[in-house]
Amino acid sequence: MKSGVKNYMLTCKQASQLVSLSLDRPLSWSERVQLRFHLFICNACRHFKQQLNQLLIAIQQLKNETVLDHTIQLPIDAKTKILQAIESNN
Repeated sequence: MKSGVKNYMLTCKQASQLVSLSLDRPLSWSERVQLRFHLFICNACRHFKQQLNQLLIAIQQLKNETVLDHTIQLPIDAKTKILQAIESNN
């Protein structure tokens, strides 16, 4: 019985990876349950999740402010470098 229960217990490393992964894709039912249980018992990981969420909010606000600010213009050479980097990654 103990080995079955142990399989569902996440380490802090696994929990933090799932928290990060949840930003990129929906977690499976099993992942969500395991993560919720871990966050229920682990203050450090709960704090990490809160910090990550706050960082995400700050980035989104900065992005919104930047998009709406028409005085910000990217130099042509910077645009070219970005496009080249994107094309080389595809």
